[in-house]
Amino acid sequence: MKIGVIGIGKMGENHVRTYLSLPNHCELVGIYDIDEKRANEIAKKYQIKPFHSLDNLLRSVDAVSIAVPTEFHYKVGLSCIKHNVHMLMEKPITSTVDQAKDLINRAKKAGIKLQIGHIELFNPLIQFLKNKLQTEKIVEIVHYRMSPHDDRTKDIDVVKDLMIHDLYILDELLKDDYSDLYSLGKVINGIPEHAVTMIKSLTGVTAQLTASFKSIRKVRTINVVTEDAFFEVDILNNVMKISRSIKEDNSDIPVPIIETIQFDSSIKPLSLQVLDFMNCINKDGKPKVTGEDGLKILFLTNKISESIIHSNENKDK
Repeated sequence: MKIGVIGIGKMGENHVRTYLSLPNHCELVGIYDIDEKRANEIAKKYQIKPFHSLDNLLRSVDAVSIAVPTEFHYKVGLSCIKHNVHMLMEKPITSTVDQAKDLINRAKKAGIKLQIGHIELFNPLIQFLKNKLQTEKIVEIVHYRMSPHDDRTKDIDVVKDLMIHDLYILDELLKDDYSDLYSLGKVINGIPEHAVTMIKSLTGVTAQLTASFKSIRKVRTINVVTEDAFFEVDILNNVMKISRSIKEDNSDIPVPIIETIQFDSSIKPLSLQVLDFMNCINKDGKPKVTGEDGLKILFLTNKISESIIHSNENKDK
């Protein structure tokens, strides 16, 4: 399969590196970025071809990873459909819900695969947690995803950059819709930099998600309270702790038991994601993360972000 990468920022370079590590599955034909200097630097670094026209790249490939800024997703997506090129679109799917709906419909009509890039869903730790929770009655899920401030995040919405990951994970774990949602946060220059959201699912599970660019240190954790256990997940360190209470023979006093599971950090979720993308093209299957999945999470992220901005505007009046 002939592959291209559009947008060669940090994530785009990750895609380049990943495709090059899978020579038995694909040929990385080349890259395109509107910043020709950056494209030439990456092309030289990895010994690949830089295309100086998006159309020329799309005429040369079967599929692409799209890692351009979100505001260009819709336009680039339409170009891919025009050239019958399958898309692995980095999250979020588009800027607006209307754009997402249109892109999904056009891709379907053209027979184009549209997979939304959500790397966390290919993390073996998250899939293990999902499987474990199948036999548990979930009470509450608490997510923390925080990073220290840096210049890259100065004009970026923390809901759309960080919290969106945990919204995808929450949806994967619950496979449910939501009846109640309440959000608040800190807004700087009109953009949420710290966000907290409380959600209740239709089946009664409560969830709290915190995302922040104001933290002293980087945090990626998930805690799950169930009727019979407590799950502590540290995504950064690939560790899960499962606490349960058991009653030993001849005793009515529960004894706490903690199981610690260390996951193999050599397994790369991005490799699993692009393999799934290529596999769904080759076998004419359904992507693990569909355009409809991306649309659902986009609706939530936009709703949360707008709610936080609106509440801060009212406070300032």
